[in-house]
Amino acid sequence: MNDGLLQTVLLGIIEGITEFLPISSTGHLLIAEKLGLGARSDMFNIVIQAGAILAVTVIYWRRLWDLLIGLKEPENRDYALKLSAAFIVTAILGYVLVNKLGFKLPEDVQPIAWALIIGGVWILAAEWIAAKRPDQPTISWPAAIIVGIAQIVAGIFPGTSRSGSTIFAAMLVGKASRVSATEFAFIVGIPTMYAASASKLIPALKAGVSSDEWMHLIVGFLVSAIVAFTAVKWLLRYIQTHRFTVFAWYRIIVGALLLVFIR
Repeated sequence: MNDGLLQTVLLGIIEGITEFLPISSTGHLLIAEKLGLGARSDMFNIVIQAGAILAVTVIYWRRLWDLLIGLKEPENRDYALKLSAAFIVTAILGYVLVNKLGFKLPEDVQPIAWALIIGGVWILAAEWIAAKRPDQPTISWPAAIIVGIAQIVAGIFPGTSRSGSTIFAAMLVGKASRVSATEFAFIVGIPTMYAASASKLIPALKAGVSSDEWMHLIVGFLVSAIVAFTAVKWLLRYIQTHRFTVFAWYRIIVGALLLVFIR
């Protein structure tokens, strides 16, 4: 395996692990770039993200199908409407920030380091607060709206983590259980991330892709999908009996190391 293909595999692994764990995929990909894995095109980053989204779609296909065919049932209709509301909030805010205000992600490691640390403290605080009150069995309407906003916050500040911000928004605002908050955050992320990927991927494809780049795109996509599938299945089992505290401390430690050693 040549060095370029090895880097592609490593980046696919990083994306697959970090996309849905509350530790920030965008932040880790930028860290990997700074550590020597090389900068990749926006199209490559989009494609490997799409691989991770596909993995979660496969994991939740039964839940999605049940929602689709069971919309006549009040519980399913309520859940689908909340998913739609969260998605619409994200889409509107994302359009305003990206197309109207011209927002671009920073390329410096320092803001990512601080986002990792602050996010770690946020997770510790959220778990502490959640432990002191009873969980609600379903996602509330305020939580659904906040989840939509949280997705944009994660997009604005790399290192925040889309999954982390949305899970803990649902836990704190909606008093949702760890499991139900994670499910809602992951499912609402499916249309959100597909839409974001398509909006960037279609123009990039029109610009043309070389045969060599196609190989890297396919390998990165497949690696990301396989690794993400494994990571998410593991996480869903893990949170049945554990808190997210280990991810909080990981974020704090990595963020601190970045501030000390990488400029």
